Amino acid sequence: MNRRLSALSVVSLLLAACAGTRPAPVEDRTSAPAAAAKSAPAATAAPAARAGFHVVSKGETLYSIALEYGQDWRDLIIWNRIENPNLIRVGQELRVAPPEGTVEVRPIVAPGAVESRPLEPAPQQPAAAAVAAPEAANSTLLKREPRGGVEAYSEEALARMKGTPLAAATPLPAAAATGSTPATPVVAPESSRSEDGIEWSWPAQGRIIGRFGEGSSKGLDVSGKLGDPVLAAAGGRVVYAGEAMRGYGKLVIIKHDNTYLSAYAHNSKILVQERDTVKRGQRIAELGDTDTEAGKPRLHFEIRRQGKPVDPLKYLPPR
Repeated sequence: MNRRLSALSVVSLLLAACAGTRPAPVEDRTSAPAAAAKSAPAATAAPAARAGFHVVSKGETLYSIALEYGQDWRDLIIWNRIENPNLIRVGQELRVAPPEGTVEVRPIVAPGAVESRPLEPAPQQPAAAAVAAPEAANSTLLKREPRGGVEAYSEEALARMKGTPLAAATPLPAAAATGSTPATPVVAPESSRSEDGIEWSWPAQGRIIGRFGEGSSKGLDVSGKLGDPVLAAAGGRVVYAGEAMRGYGKLVIIKHDNTYLSAYAHNSKILVQERDTVKRGQRIAELGDTDTEAGKPRLHFEIRRQGKPVDPLKYLPPR
């Protein structure tokens, strides 16, 4: 009996000891790969692009990246030493700002309409000399008269010397004397000047059928007929002329300075070449319907400030 009680006591003591002791932690090895998998994307995520650089995403082209940052796509080729502009990789980092110490040389375009002037002044016509010669001769005769007969010069005196009526001695108009017709003045398009000093005018004369910000529009849509003139909204240099950018059709991009670009899309015909210098109001293309959803002739016009689309109505003169 005593032995039995002693055994029960020992068992009770052992059970009490086990109940008061915390169990050792169990390492769950099956959860380790899952935890590693969750932390892996954070470790391998592509770093954000550095200032002045752009990381290429799917669907982007060198031309669209240049437009986004307001640069000439040729500059991107030079800055990044690209051999083939059609071969850029997703995830590739491209420089989109000039390297330090680079000075851009750009043409200076005076604002105003396109003017037509002769290369050399028109030679003096013989008619002018014929009119001037008798007057010079007659004035000489008046001066050589005897002192008693000298009289002050007048149209009447000149007419008496010639023996012609007074009307014949009336000087000819300037246009008739030179034998030229007055030049027709060139009327410049109505314009407005931005805060940055750029003079803007409307690129087409149709009505507005699409405004900035409507849906995904980054500019204005202006209606028109096939072949209507498309004009440069401001002076600058053509940095793109082609149809390699999806959604824009035949496109012209003009760089006005280091801040502003303007884009003219869906043209039926392009009349300028890349690197051409154009003036405000110059005809650069013909309105068309290339790569438009509705298939109706229209001009899609954008103004970009430092590559970012802005509302053109804030820059164009009011209608």
